[in-house]
Amino acid sequence: MAGRRFTLVDGSRLDVIDPGRLNNDSGPDFFNAKFKIDGIEWVGNVEIHVKASDWLRHGHDRDKTYDSVALHVVAVNDFNPQRSDGALIPQLEIVMPQSFYSRYASLEEKINAVRCERFLGELSSLVITDWLESLSIERMQHKASRVMEIHKATGSDWDQTFFIILARSLGFGLNGDPFELTAKSIPLKFLYRHSDSLHQIEALLFGQAAMLDPGLHPADSYFQSLCREYMFLAGKYALQPVPPGIWKYSRSRPQNFPHRRIALLAALLVRGLPSVGRLASFCSDPDSLMQFFSTELSGFWSGHFSFGDESACAPTRLSKTSLQLLLINAVAPTVYAYASFRGDTNMAEKAIDLLELLPAEKNSIIRQWENAGLKCDSSLRSQALLHLRTAYCDVHKCLYCRFAAQLLRSTVRPHPASGICSLSPFSLITSFGNLFWVGAYQ
Repeated sequence: MAGRRFTLVDGSRLDVIDPGRLNNDSGPDFFNAKFKIDGIEWVGNVEIHVKASDWLRHGHDRDKTYDSVALHVVAVNDFNPQRSDGALIPQLEIVMPQSFYSRYASLEEKINAVRCERFLGELSSLVITDWLESLSIERMQHKASRVMEIHKATGSDWDQTFFIILARSLGFGLNGDPFELTAKSIPLKFLYRHSDSLHQIEALLFGQAAMLDPGLHPADSYFQSLCREYMFLAGKYALQPVPPGIWKYSRSRPQNFPHRRIALLAALLVRGLPSVGRLASFCSDPDSLMQFFSTELSGFWSGHFSFGDESACAPTRLSKTSLQLLLINAVAPTVYAYASFRGDTNMAEKAIDLLELLPAEKNSIIRQWENAGLKCDSSLRSQALLHLRTAYCDVHKCLYCRFAAQLLRSTVRPHPASGICSLSPFSLITSFGNLFWVGAYQ
């Protein structure tokens, strides 16, 4: 929209220089917009409403926060808003065509699937590629910000940070939260003091996971020895386990029970987890990276899915697919966060490259996108599509999505016919905010 000319309701000429920054919190809808009115440059905030009289209905006339509004954009001009000092606020009336609302309603129809599936064929490959590339970085940054939150909480300990991220990833979604809580409940340095004893590390992890009740399995010598060992170590380190009952088992195959994942984590700790810097140095070699996390269960866990009944067919290693998921969800975000923390752009690129080298994830969301015509050739793209679904489609942010923006732009004409204003205030704000104000008429 920058460089385009419009006419305000009072007949003044409006030239937009910069639409400003979208505000997702309270206050005006756009911050620090820049434009000219009859050749005089203005810098200020922009507020958008269905009706101009919504200025009163929302109480902006009594809120000095809105004295910073330099332009009011509306669909219906039924009121002249003023600042608290009585000064009139410049107002722009925009009416969108009926085709815009019809297309928007079509995007809103599908609730549990790909909303724009039937329209994707209208998009150019350039639009698709550019948006998915941006989404992949957006998802990586989102994950990295979570890593940095944990890093800060650990007192800037990268080893402890990666231990927590890895543990959460071993929960594979269903038990991610319980695994994270368990890892946070015990300093890694305590575990490494017993790295020469798998039994003691198992006792510490199972105990902190609230899975060791001496009243259970009285005849199981392995279980009872873990209980005794944990009781001693918990007293020594003043440990408190996570709340009982937080682990989930529904819709989970026995080989994915948290007991086996905890046993695998214990085995990895005995071997020693690699430093984040060492992980970064192997990002161009996914097979070697997977070797860091490929360990075999032995002893009790080679024949059990949980405490109790024995099983002769229990797998003793993580599958290749599971190992790849650890690289996607634990290694790549941690390396990216570490690189950002150090200001190392080359290392950050290695984290992105790792996702390009790994195959695409396979799940119901990815299958829906593929059925809609968007194919996945790497985990970088599958991560982008997962982010698109969870961060945009599922939370009704179609108008923040470049796909929808492009599809809706195609419904707008340079001189639109009179439209209707049947959208909710939120929908209209996002419609104008992401479509008109930041470039629908470009």
